[in-house]
Amino acid sequence: MRRLWGIIGAALAALSVLTFAQSADAKRKPEPPPFSRPEMILSWINDYRLNPTPERLPAAFKAMREQGSFKEIEQAGIYVGFIAGVIGSNPDKAEKLIADMFPMPPYDQVVVIKAIAYSGLADWKELMGKFVERMPARKVIIERYLYGKLQVLRDLPLDSPIAVDANWGYYFATGSSEPIQRLVRTLAWSREKNNVEKLTIGSMVKWTLAQNASKDHDLLSYLKTSLPHQPEKVEKPLAEVIEGAETFELAQIRKDALASIEELKTKGPESARNFSWWGQAGQTAFALGCVAAGVMGQAYMGVPCVVGGALSNVALKYLTPAE
Repeated sequence: MRRLWGIIGAALAALSVLTFAQSADAKRKPEPPPFSRPEMILSWINDYRLNPTPERLPAAFKAMREQGSFKEIEQAGIYVGFIAGVIGSNPDKAEKLIADMFPMPPYDQVVVIKAIAYSGLADWKELMGKFVERMPARKVIIERYLYGKLQVLRDLPLDSPIAVDANWGYYFATGSSEPIQRLVRTLAWSREKNNVEKLTIGSMVKWTLAQNASKDHDLLSYLKTSLPHQPEKVEKPLAEVIEGAETFELAQIRKDALASIEELKTKGPESARNFSWWGQAGQTAFALGCVAAGVMGQAYMGVPCVVGGALSNVALKYLTPAE
């Protein structure tokens, strides 16, 4: 009899466990929708640092490839930086995340190589080495990173659109203050009088910081905290960024940039009047407000969003003084 009751008890216990499991399954959150449209990727990027889901990176990477986000590497900085941030903030998962991105054509492998190098992981070279055999066509660029002939993110000069984008992407993945610190330092260039490239980058960073800080409380708090510790050349434009973010008077930043660029164009040295650079800059993070808003193909603060995440092609037109 005792044996019978024991069998019945075991059966009931098993049934209870099964019922609990079924109940847990019923309460489990539904699978997230696939990244079928570019705006879904941008929305995920925007929300990521508030709700990290690194396991979705391989699927997002595949969608980025299929949607042509890596067609022009110079325009893919936001994605390179974001992927780098996800890898760098998940060292225990980094190898698997990268492995799950394969297979991919050689052209897209450049994004992975840069992301590993930009990740900030202490052992990023060892991690890179694990994938060398899977990327034989990219031997040259891999070796240049491994031997220090190409710079990692923390050393990358912020005098190019892809560098600006990559730092913003890293921030969106991690919420780290380090890329913001690097961007803030370039605010000194927003007052540049002799170099149109630096003036443009500085103006882009200034407007972008104000845009994102107007919607990102943590970012705004960090900027306010860092203000007293900035050198004089950075302190004033950073104060203007904070003022613009808090009052939502962002148009003034654009007006000031336009006036500065126009003055440099008309009064600066001949080298500063060569505006061919405007058409060559590729995309920058100038209107990352589009990413923050998770919007695609709609006007945001007067700047149309662009499929690709970063926006310099439109941003440059937005800031280019009239001939």
